[in-house]
Amino acid sequence: MAADDRIRAPAIAEETPAPPDAARGIGVGRIMSEARRYPVFPILLLLIVLVIPAAFADFIAPHDPKLGSLGSKLLPPVWMEGGTTEHLLGTDRVGRDILTRIMYGARVSVVTAVIAIFIAGILGTTMGIVAGYTGGMVDAVVMRLVDISLSIPIILLALVLVAAVGASMGTVITVLVLLMWSRYARLVRGETLAVRVQDFIARAQVSGSSHRRIMLRHVFPNVFNSIIVLATLNVGFVIILESTLSFLGAGIPPPQPAWGLMVADGRVLITSPNGWWVAMFPGLAIMLVVLSMNLLGDWLRDRLDPKQRQV
Repeated sequence: MAADDRIRAPAIAEETPAPPDAARGIGVGRIMSEARRYPVFPILLLLIVLVIPAAFADFIAPHDPKLGSLGSKLLPPVWMEGGTTEHLLGTDRVGRDILTRIMYGARVSVVTAVIAIFIAGILGTTMGIVAGYTGGMVDAVVMRLVDISLSIPIILLALVLVAAVGASMGTVITVLVLLMWSRYARLVRGETLAVRVQDFIARAQVSGSSHRRIMLRHVFPNVFNSIIVLATLNVGFVIILESTLSFLGAGIPPPQPAWGLMVADGRVLITSPNGWWVAMFPGLAIMLVVLSMNLLGDWLRDRLDPKQRQV
């Protein structure tokens, strides 16, 4: 026994645990390691930097987004020759501050996206659950409506509505809802078909629960994660679509500070050394927000989908 103890002693010494991470200190390398392990943190930080100023634009914006001065038109950003600290990102062709209009434009994009996704989500989720749970003729009718919605050319629909009722935020939201509800309905209907055959649904039916109660208390919680992921991924899509409609003149009407309008105002100056910033900075804001929301949606899908989790 003594000989065996002498043989095992070095192995026990080698298994001595390493000092905890707290004893190593916090450095740049450790921060980068944490960022790689949890990529959602830099994504959320980027969203906060871009979106939070929009919520408080009335208090922190340096200028009025609709008023400009012809004496200050096409001023370059502050780091270029001729730029001033009064207009950090420069001004447009009528002297309006680019940074201020980006802040207010973020508000327009976020409000439009939230309202459109909320309405489309409720409508599509309701129709998807009813179609998937009920089946039969109801399912067939809902899915044909989904096919019709997916076949409508969105730009043509927007132009028709603008010609009929005029360009406004309400028109943009209506177009977005008509486009997106079918996405939720199709996804939720497929999820409901899988949930409907589970044993707990059969037990609820045998116990005398109404169809409405089963759909609300048993089906909806099981499809909620998929709805959240789809809504997050749709934010970037909605912002791009709203910006596209505004760029074409079928979205937010001027002089509202919408990102698509800002890009449209500066498109003739994009190759000019004396005005490229008019379209560049709102375009960059669109790209960063859409990229961040897509990455956040991918992260949520990995975290909420049990099939994607690592055991």
